[in-house]
Amino acid sequence: MTARTVTRVVVADDQTVVREGIVMLLGLLPGIEVVGSAPDGEEAVQLVARYAPDVVLMDLRMPRCDGVEATRRIRAEHPGTQVVVLTTYADDDSLFPALQAGARGYLTKDADGDEIVRAIDDVLSGEAGLSPKIQRRLLERFTEPAHTVPQPPAEPPDGLTAREVEVLRLVAEGLSNPEIARTLHVSTATVKTHINNLFAKAGLRDRAQAIHYAYRHGLAQPPG
Repeated sequence: MTARTVTRVVVADDQTVVREGIVMLLGLLPGIEVVGSAPDGEEAVQLVARYAPDVVLMDLRMPRCDGVEATRRIRAEHPGTQVVVLTTYADDDSLFPALQAGARGYLTKDADGDEIVRAIDDVLSGEAGLSPKIQRRLLERFTEPAHTVPQPPAEPPDGLTAREVEVLRLVAEGLSNPEIARTLHVSTATVKTHINNLFAKAGLRDRAQAIHYAYRHGLAQPPG
């Protein structure tokens, strides 16, 4: 660790065993204090507001509010807190939306103590904290041949309205509900209604699935 005295950390993961294991591991590392743990993104945002930690270790796939949306909110509302993503697989489809949302570090959940300390140190010093597996995945992503962007279908899939497609496209671009509301000049409640409707029609559970759905149907262009 650097000359900082104590680095304050919040852990967010919906799997109790994983979350408690990470908290236990962090408790053994010098210079790190876990100030809270959360089972979903919504509670993670609340803990950040309450404790102003230096870093959040953020799972991507969680109920209520997924890791991408929680990262976006934390970086917008609490810019002094950095986010290090925790992912089970290095090729998680949510990695790149999380990057757009403001995450600075990426770790797979099998990372050891040294990797965690290094990632935390890196993001707090302004660098990107990337595990070796994530570095390889990013390199592969940005050295892949350019993908052909599928053309949007003549008719929106699953009976989506034109407005719902527009909202979905903005979700895929990484905008939060308030940002979508400002872009479309409607209320946040109206945006939530559109999102609930398109989720129901397309059988989607969260924003990560919605982003993947938009890419798959050619309604939005993946980053890179």
